[in-house]
Amino acid sequence: MRRSTSLFQVLVVFTTMVETQWSSVSGTYCKDMASSVYRPHSVTITEFGAVGDGVTLNTKAFQNAIFYLNSFADKGGAQLFVPAGRWLTGSFSLISHLTLSLDKDAEIIGSPDSSNWPAIDPLPSYGRGRELPGKRHQSLIFGSNLTDVIITGGNGTIDGQGAIWWDWFHKRTLNYTRPHLVELMYSTNVVISNLTFKNSPFWNIHPVYCSQVLVQHVTILAPLDSPNTDGIDPDSSTNVCIDHCYVRNGDDAIVIKSGWDEFGISFARPSTNISISNITGETNGGAGIAFGSEMSGGISEVRAEGLHISNSMHGIRIKTAPGRGGYVKNVYIAGVSMDNVSMAIRITGNFGEHPDDKYDRNALPMISNITIENVVGVNVGVAGILEGIEGDNFSSICLSNVSLSVQSMHPWNCSLIQGYSNSVFPESCEQLRTDCGQTPVCYDGGSSSAAHAQAPTYRSSASRLLNPLLNLATL
Repeated sequence: MRRSTSLFQVLVVFTTMVETQWSSVSGTYCKDMASSVYRPHSVTITEFGAVGDGVTLNTKAFQNAIFYLNSFADKGGAQLFVPAGRWLTGSFSLISHLTLSLDKDAEIIGSPDSSNWPAIDPLPSYGRGRELPGKRHQSLIFGSNLTDVIITGGNGTIDGQGAIWWDWFHKRTLNYTRPHLVELMYSTNVVISNLTFKNSPFWNIHPVYCSQVLVQHVTILAPLDSPNTDGIDPDSSTNVCIDHCYVRNGDDAIVIKSGWDEFGISFARPSTNISISNITGETNGGAGIAFGSEMSGGISEVRAEGLHISNSMHGIRIKTAPGRGGYVKNVYIAGVSMDNVSMAIRITGNFGEHPDDKYDRNALPMISNITIENVVGVNVGVAGILEGIEGDNFSSICLSNVSLSVQSMHPWNCSLIQGYSNSVFPESCEQLRTDCGQTPVCYDGGSSSAAHAQAPTYRSSASRLLNPLLNLATL
């Protein structure tokens, strides 16, 4: 165990080295997002009667402060500062041109009383609450139709106190779908940075129908057995950048979505142009990076690099099912290290329930142009299970330079897929054994000519380094 742990540390250093090399080819939209904006007016939450004792309910103070700051929206915007203390609150809504800033010793904590989290309408692309028919609880920090919103701090904390919600979920006593910690809808120019999110009742950060979103330098923590505590879930959103985040939770660390069955198909709003980089994830019940299972509006143009996944059920996962429709295409994942992962790569064509019995069983999803390369792993249970759907073969699944120290005698199980592979150890399944080095069909991430020039060096150096290291891991 000590030797494999040391090896993983070497792999993390290696992938960190190549992150810098590849950072220049990530989405150009990321470079235009500012993590801070000068606000000419600032107030402190205590000016509105808030008490940071962890007992006093401060919902009205947050609501009144934000109502007051709305008068500065056309004067350069304003900042609401939360000083050191434990600030108990129910759900509150943000406004445009606002910075919500937390001191390093500030904690915004969610009320354990569900009546302080109002019930709101379901998302149109889901048609109902994700867990229960009907409405859903509003997130702790909420906003809709906003522009220029920043939620940040000196690594202050937003704590959902989710244990009571998880208990209600397990006992099936919920009236509505559980709330997120942060949900922003129909919003643009959103920044969430330099904060710790803890114990979310449900998903943590959920930008939905948004554009120009930056999530950076964020830590997300929840018990590994907490139900459905996804980390960051861009949903039917475009131009999203997720960078330098640490996630340790009970479900997918990063998961991209775009609506559920007939509702997502009808709403027809895809998730596209998404850049994910420098992510460290640990998740007991999910994947380091996932797609779906709600993907009916489509997911495309996703580039993920520099992923470190440990002590997790899955490394990389695509989840879908008949009835979803939509597509997951043009996905490029590179520079991944894994340690103690049950299954490195999984593509599932029969995953997840349906919102009702009205979905179209003939609406088959399209999964194509998925490239996964420069992956290393130790203490891996199974290399991959890749399963398509009868009559709907998943195509152009490309694996390149994948080296895994696998425990299973049957490392790959593939059906109803088509693709290519190159330098894969253990040898990939028969359906992928056409050498992708001999065909231009594999998606390259939409990279520039500079990236093409760098790629052979990256691949070659990885192979030289990892082959002897993986030999050590099997001793």
